[in-house]
Amino acid sequence: MVEKFFAPVLRRFVKFAITYILLVICVLPQAGFAGNHEAGKSQGVLIENPGSELWREVRQRDVPLQGSTQISGVDTHLLINVQGDRWARFRVDKLVSFGAGALVVIALMLLVFYIIRGKVGIEGGLSGRMVFRFSDFERIGHWVLALVFLFLAISGLILLLGRDFILPFLGKEVFSLFASASKEGHNLFGPIFIVSLLMMLFSFARRNIYEKGDLTWLLTGGGMIGKSQVTGGFFNMGGKTWYWMVILVGLVISVSGVILVSPSLGQSRLIMELSHVIHVSAAIILMAVSLGHMYLGSIGSEGSLEGMKTGYVDINWVVTHHDRWARECHENNLIISAEEYARLQGKAVSEGGLTTEAMEQGK
Repeated sequence: MVEKFFAPVLRRFVKFAITYILLVICVLPQAGFAGNHEAGKSQGVLIENPGSELWREVRQRDVPLQGSTQISGVDTHLLINVQGDRWARFRVDKLVSFGAGALVVIALMLLVFYIIRGKVGIEGGLSGRMVFRFSDFERIGHWVLALVFLFLAISGLILLLGRDFILPFLGKEVFSLFASASKEGHNLFGPIFIVSLLMMLFSFARRNIYEKGDLTWLLTGGGMIGKSQVTGGFFNMGGKTWYWMVILVGLVISVSGVILVSPSLGQSRLIMELSHVIHVSAAIILMAVSLGHMYLGSIGSEGSLEGMKTGYVDINWVVTHHDRWARECHENNLIISAEEYARLQGKAVSEGGLTTEAMEQGK
């Protein structure tokens, strides 16, 4: 009796429940979406889907969509920063190709030049007689700046080019470690670069002022072209130009870097994006030219590296590259003998008066 009474009721309840569930799932959302669609249409945004389609419509607007927010700050009123997409595409399409291309081209040019021209030698070879050139403070400042810049260049290139040139070989896990370490190291050593740059500015600025006679350096290509004698003072025009490039471009890199690592200063996203482009472009230019500086200061020019190693340079090297300063050295008796130089450096002297190192360099 009970079963005959409850069975029909139970069937009616199940049918009602199924009908209600289908109504909730299928009918009501459609009505809601239609209402939202009309509301969105009146605001200029078609909302056919509450998720991805909404953001696609907002992103594709011709004008920035602005509104109010409880969080106050720079650009907090922007729902989506369309300019950020353009900056990201510019970084991938332009900056990466520009950076890689510039460094590869300069490296290949130096390699070809070395094969054709070889090392720029000193006429008559090394004499063993030396002239004091750089103090310990000046050399320390130079090497600190050089080593920090080298680290920043490598870590910066990993962040800029790593996704395209390193990740495919190392894999995501290993590359993520390199990228994370590079970012932290880059931010950590940046302030040291600024301090060492200021040390270089105060140490060498006075002797890098352009003077009469420097322009003649250009006529011989700094001694790289032909056999003509180059002219220069304590620093020739090439060295002065490189120095001021390091200082000025280095300051641009430093200021833009401070802006990038200090978002709390209140700059907008546009300022951050422009700073990133300026920072990367200036760094690539300085890295490319520094390859030439490192080449000329080592294997490209005989006797050049000695000045930053010991603080002394061979008088024949001075005559070859800095003839005006060479005359001052002769007039003021600034040249010391091979024996005196060896005593100062704690080196053995051969019977001919040359240090062992000078004899090896002159071969």
